[in-house]
Amino acid sequence: MKRNQFVSSSRRKSRKRYFTAPSHVRRRLMSAPLNKELRRRYNVRSIPLRKDDEVAITRGHFKGQPSGKVTQVYRKKFVVHIERITREKANDRDRRRILERRAKSKVGAKGKHTEESIQQTSTTTPMETSS
Repeated sequence: MKRNQFVSSSRRKSRKRYFTAPSHVRRRLMSAPLNKELRRRYNVRSIPLRKDDEVAITRGHFKGQPSGKVTQVYRKKFVVHIERITREKANDRDRRRILERRAKSKVGAKGKHTEESIQQTSTTTPMETSS
């Protein structure tokens, strides 16, 4: 049942208003619920996010991690940046493997002779001349 006759129930109108919302409206849309203790203390259920807020991640790949600090709220993209929460770039996954492989080849001496190995071989096996 419709509660308010001045608000549309149409899905397409709701989506249009959400995605074309100006910044001051997006601020309210990007709200987060408070935890039970804060809700009891202040009698407020949710509050708009802003920089330096402490947040707990409850959905997605990073859920269950310890709470993090909001470093940036990007209203234009509906994105909240949280410290220590980073995603791996999707367009170049094997770049790390390439770097590891190249680092491994640098660590191994590639079979080249070093000054120490040359001195060691010259002292242990002197060349004999035949006449």
